[in-house]
Amino acid sequence: MRLLILGGTAFLGHAIASRALARGHVVTCAARGSAPVPDGAAFVRVDRDEPQGLAPLAGVRCDAIVDISRTPRHVERAVRDLDAGHWVFVSTTNVYARFDRREQREDAVLLDEVDDLDDPSDYGRAKVTCERIVREASASATVVRPGLIAGPGDATSRSGYYPWRFANPTGDDVLVPAGPDFPTAMIDVDDLAAWIVDAAERRLDGVFNATGPTMPLGEVMRHAAAASGSTAAPRWVDPSHLGAHGIAPWMGARSLPLWIDDPQWRWFATLDTTAARAEGLVTRPVAETLARCLAYEKGRPRPHDGDASRAGLSDDEERDLRAALDGAA
Repeated sequence: MRLLILGGTAFLGHAIASRALARGHVVTCAARGSAPVPDGAAFVRVDRDEPQGLAPLAGVRCDAIVDISRTPRHVERAVRDLDAGHWVFVSTTNVYARFDRREQREDAVLLDEVDDLDDPSDYGRAKVTCERIVREASASATVVRPGLIAGPGDATSRSGYYPWRFANPTGDDVLVPAGPDFPTAMIDVDDLAAWIVDAAERRLDGVFNATGPTMPLGEVMRHAAAASGSTAAPRWVDPSHLGAHGIAPWMGARSLPLWIDDPQWRWFATLDTTAARAEGLVTRPVAETLARCLAYEKGRPRPHDGDASRAGLSDDEERDLRAALDGAA
């Protein structure tokens, strides 16, 4: 199979390219070139912000195309200018209109589309629009709606913070949000990549949720501690205290991931993946993914130092929060 990946240089795109190469496919990655492509893949530099930005791909032949874009205009131009027998579009769980129920199916209500095809800022609505454009193309299409993508290469540290923090505790415990029953789910990047390549090979037509089994946060913490060999215990902090001390949920600087302090978003991470599993999706144990996350985090410089793109607390931030909580108690 000749596979064209619009992207292919970072995290999921890189993993898809690597898996496709391992299966013996001919892979071309088209991107701006901010990171290297896997060994064995061809690279074509494109600028999708330009009206004719895909022109360098005019001579590239492909059997399937994988697109990860969040900008509807980019997807519209790709469908217009590129020809393939099958498309795989990587969407997101953010396309759903509500998250106050467990494990939504693919037929749940979606957000409205965006009005401006050039504006990707409303992530969920933009992805809804991208999905529609791909599904209206003449070729067959796999639309994949992943939950939290975890594992090596997760630059946001949403999946890697807790294994790293248990390995580097600032006290006898690790500060953790909400409570041990808070619902979580994640999918290893390599499991998702493998299934996407399989979908391209089979020209699988349809819309599919993709994540791991729903798991309480307490169990995730147990696996995170075990991955690091830590004896630190999780210390469950009431969300009201976290908000009072400026600790954000889910992602970004000065945050605690895997949690959202809004009952309407309680089940955000969970998805019904029955359809994808019936079509061959296999996910590894969370314990294995968290161990892989820890190895990745150990190789990164100055982890969790307040970088606005990375989830978690720096050492000083966690110490300050613990001191404030102890003082209040």
